Amino acid sequence: MNLIMNESGLRKLALLALVMLVPVFAIAQHKPSSAPAPHASAPAPHASAPAHNSAPSHSSAPAQHTATPGHTNTQSHPMTGSTGHTNTATTGRTGTSSMGHPGAATNGHSSSTTTAGHGTGTAAHGTATAAHGTASAGHGAATAAHATATAGRGTAAGGHASVSHTPPGRQVSLKGGGTAHIRPNGQIRSVNRNGMHIDRGVHGGRRVVSTRNGVRVVSNGRRGGYVQRAYVTRGGRSYYSRTYYAGGVYHTGVYQGYYYGGRPYYGYYAPYYYQPAYYGWAYNPWPAPVAYGWGWGGAPWYGYYGAYYQPYPVYPSAAFWLTDYLLAASLQAAYAAQAEQAESGFVYPITPDGTLVASLMPMAAEASAETAKLSPEVKKELSEEVKALLATEQKEAGKGKSSSGGQPASSNEAPPALDPGFRTFVVSSDQTLVVDGEECALSDGDVIKRTTDTPDDDANVNVKVVAGKKSDCAVGAEGPIAADDLQEMYNHFREQLKDGMGELAKKQGTGGLPKAPDTSTVDGDVPAPPPDKTAEKSLQEQQADADKAEAEVKQEAAASGSGGGGN
Repeated sequence: MNLIMNESGLRKLALLALVMLVPVFAIAQHKPSSAPAPHASAPAPHASAPAHNSAPSHSSAPAQHTATPGHTNTQSHPMTGSTGHTNTATTGRTGTSSMGHPGAATNGHSSSTTTAGHGTGTAAHGTATAAHGTASAGHGAATAAHATATAGRGTAAGGHASVSHTPPGRQVSLKGGGTAHIRPNGQIRSVNRNGMHIDRGVHGGRRVVSTRNGVRVVSNGRRGGYVQRAYVTRGGRSYYSRTYYAGGVYHTGVYQGYYYGGRPYYGYYAPYYYQPAYYGWAYNPWPAPVAYGWGWGGAPWYGYYGAYYQPYPVYPSAAFWLTDYLLAASLQAAYAAQAEQAESGFVYPITPDGTLVASLMPMAAEASAETAKLSPEVKKELSEEVKALLATEQKEAGKGKSSSGGQPASSNEAPPALDPGFRTFVVSSDQTLVVDGEECALSDGDVIKRTTDTPDDDANVNVKVVAGKKSDCAVGAEGPIAADDLQEMYNHFREQLKDGMGELAKKQGTGGLPKAPDTSTVDGDVPAPPPDKTAEKSLQEQQADADKAEAEVKQEAAASGSGGGGN
């Protein structure tokens, strides 16, 4: 009995000693690291949201979306990581998108700027004691290392990183109302005034957007623009007419209205369909690969972008031929835009023979020759997107004309650009991506991949650059872009695909291309509208208003000087 009591007493003493030693050991371990934690590679500021399914059948649609797209919102929202910390991010949403006309140098949109600055985040993680087990078992106490993130940088703790997407420069409050954002070099980045929004890309292109009395006007300088109005309602869906005008030429298109997350979007609507057999011929492999000569050898644009883009040597199916058609049309538009910017005195001017002359500004994002090359893997991804759209149109064409109007619209249907099954986009207008507090440019012919499916509170989704020209964002750069800008890229992709199918229908059976089946077309439910002949005047008036607004902004910004305010 005494032996048992002695052993029990010894155990109690051992446990008491252990309880007293553990806090001391933990305190000793809880010392700040002598060196800051290394910066982790920065992932997207938001975790990828779960993919949403296709929207259900619709029951109603707004007759006209009148939300003014030209606005700047500053909004804070928490981002909570698995380590239990909270980053407060400031986001500055700017602008909406315009869209371009397929296969033409005068594609209907230019500069677009997306700002989704997630500001400075502190990721200071507290001390966590991980003293599991007992000292006698050999398990010592461990603590989680402290890690502190400075503004816009990340921390290795927990595998999280906080990246700043706040654009450099300062914001100026305008005397007549509205705001402007000025870059560190004094250039105007954006203006919001009297219902008009102006975007200036880092390459100098300007886009102006205004919505008044239900009429949306988007102008892009000498590249033209469009006027959009409510058109018809069919099957509970709202459709809008667009009249594009550039260089004295009008053309029209129809766009389907979406209302998602409290914001309006406008999606491309096919005015006609080919016979289902033609889509199948374009989708499926040809009997044998085809070598095809495009005849671009002497074209200035082709020589200028030769280090970035090369067509396929042979084509196993029309999907690959159409991929090259889309990319070539986009690069021709990019070349024409650079020529326009050179005439305007902006950056990256080129001579008529395609020679790059001295830049008027430092390059925003210099990429190496390796990162500037459009890889076969990226082209393969684009060809898969082409095939998916061919299959979609074949299915729609097979249902007949009566199905073209679709099902009644819901009040919250995601636009096609957010479809989880479609992720790779060809940039179709000047965009500005803010990565780690610095701006870089995207222009026609660059390729981006959407990395999130659901827009954040400022209607932005994350994209990653997978192919970029030397003067544009480097491959691998990742940041937020407005979902409506992405939708306009999708629209442009669809339009160029339709034009490509038309060109292929003309050339099938010639130049080594195999002969196609029936290439006749059937109109959709919503006919193409007549052109709005007031579009030219509306665009000219908007340009004049934008010129005046920018002149006033320059005066006020100069008067305010460095004390005019920060971001």
